[in-house]
Amino acid sequence: MTKYGRQLGIGPTDNTSNERTPRNKLNLIPEAARTSFVPYAPRAHSINLAEADMTRIAPGRPRASGEAIKVSGKLMDEYGRPIRNALIEIWNANQHGGYTHDEDHSGLPIDQNFLGIGRTLSSSDGNYEFWTIKPGAYLARPDIGRWRPPHIHVSIIGGSSRLISQMYFPNDPHNAKDPMRILMGDSFEANIGKKYIVTDGDFDCGYNFDIIIGGKNPTFFENNIT
Repeated sequence: MTKYGRQLGIGPTDNTSNERTPRNKLNLIPEAARTSFVPYAPRAHSINLAEADMTRIAPGRPRASGEAIKVSGKLMDEYGRPIRNALIEIWNANQHGGYTHDEDHSGLPIDQNFLGIGRTLSSSDGNYEFWTIKPGAYLARPDIGRWRPPHIHVSIIGGSSRLISQMYFPNDPHNAKDPMRILMGDSFEANIGKKYIVTDGDFDCGYNFDIIIGGKNPTFFENNIT
């Protein structure tokens, strides 16, 4: 007898999300075979410190155009305990809203000095920091005039789990109608970066984004969409 799991809900997302969401309940993997499907990511990731600097393709190369910002915060559990040595990856569009990706057909300008991807490890205190270019908004659905506000994607890998979220920017006019923001509901506030002043003259400003995993008030992750 086939056992079924949850059925994924379809929110007010774009066409691609609508097309790839299963309409039927998911089949459960038999318990005897379940362990063979569990991915494993080793704790000892090999990281180059320069990978956290997304403002340049490589050390010594020209800085990308746009507003250079710091994104920093703390990765922790619901009790405020730091999560150490977790792999944190981020990716975002350039200042024009364009992604350096073969599947970006928006026609928006591409900055040859900006790849838009980076990664680092959380420290022994759970802290992390990236340097990047503040992304621009882009018209995701020209047919209905739907924009995606500036946002930064965040991936966290620790042990066998991977969680994906997004950091938004405060007071952006496109936030209110963003599909992901609508799905988040009241949890959206936990996904807004908090702006702070940076004394380093190489940066325009910084945004603090603490990432909380688990508990009653966690950061909203994509697997919360059910």
